[in-house]
Amino acid sequence: MILLKNGTFINWQTLEFTKADILVEEGPTGSATFFTPGEHLAGTTPVLDCTGKFITKSFANGHHHVYSALSRGMPAPKKNPGNFLEILKYIWWNLDKALDLEMIRSSALVTAMACAKSGVTFVIDHHASPYALEGSLETIARAFDEVGVGHLLCYEISDRDGMEIARKGLTETADYLSRHQGLVGLHASFTIGKETLNQAVKMAGLNKSGIHIHVAEDESDEQHCIENHHQRVIERLSDAGVLQFPKTILAHCLHLDNHERGLVEGSPAWVVQNMESNLNNSVGFFNSKGLGTRIMFGTDGMHSDMLRSAKAAFFAGHNFDTIDYGETYRRLRNVHHYLHSNEFAGDGENNLVVLDYDAPTPLSAGNFFGHFLFGIESSHVAHVISSGKLIVSGGRVLRVNEQEILEKSHIQAMRLWKKMH
Repeated sequence: MILLKNGTFINWQTLEFTKADILVEEGPTGSATFFTPGEHLAGTTPVLDCTGKFITKSFANGHHHVYSALSRGMPAPKKNPGNFLEILKYIWWNLDKALDLEMIRSSALVTAMACAKSGVTFVIDHHASPYALEGSLETIARAFDEVGVGHLLCYEISDRDGMEIARKGLTETADYLSRHQGLVGLHASFTIGKETLNQAVKMAGLNKSGIHIHVAEDESDEQHCIENHHQRVIERLSDAGVLQFPKTILAHCLHLDNHERGLVEGSPAWVVQNMESNLNNSVGFFNSKGLGTRIMFGTDGMHSDMLRSAKAAFFAGHNFDTIDYGETYRRLRNVHHYLHSNEFAGDGENNLVVLDYDAPTPLSAGNFFGHFLFGIESSHVAHVISSGKLIVSGGRVLRVNEQEILEKSHIQAMRLWKKMH
């Protein structure tokens, strides 16, 4: 238990403001009980003074890539990529082939710390390491657990490195799902053959899970599908059964035609928008038209800051999407609805963020969106509670040695870069 005293609670769904003391219970199903300030006597319960601060539900990331964590500042690729497929070939597929379990562990630890410090207490991750495949998901899970961040993991199964590695991806997934909540990951339609696709869908059904896959991130995905399967990407995935699962996550969805958008909207599947990654890769702009309301935000491995991701979607969306203040906030929070409606553990009401936001103007439910988009930043995160445990206080992670992890990650990054080149 931990008692948050004298804070102002902002209900993440109604935006109602309440002065309250909050008693937070530990555990994946722990509660948060509200008291009038001064009503609850702490006794031996640890107390966190939140005077002058705002408390609300913490954030969650709908699509991340732990494997990219050690890429920051790495040397340029041997060839300057001229298109999206070359970005994959010369950068990301070169990187993921070079990973080993030590590098993956460092990547997961620094990602989890970055998430925690930006108020993110739950991450949906999509991992790839074809030559360090066995045990990779367990390695990531343990690292996230050490930091105290909840997770929903999958391995990015693909035929691009050969059928033997694709089979290993299926085996790793089955092994992980036998012990943990998770998803069945697939890279994208253009690197997945019929056999692998069908086996993945069958596995998702047997495990009552869903598929997590990149969809039409670049126009080349659609072109490949038409040339090789004589239908568009969503049509292929729909026929294979991918869209039948309410746990399915379709990442990107940039180059869908109206028929495909109708298939997505008419299914229980979810879409995850990754605006900054799309801008960085010059693959196009997200447009929500015809996709329905099950849209959430991710970062696609660019960073771990969901407030930053939401702002990018809002500003870029002015010209390419129908997105206003309220819709931006709704998409930020939609990941909670995805997790809750599918009964995934780890994102309960005892996941909270305390914001030390010294608003220069009045802040209320009536003008919250203006402060959300133009004021509140991850730098205002003071304390973070994940499943009832205090994991960040005063802007510093508590459950692991941050400096030691960063020193090790520098070593692993140098090993990775050398191996890549």
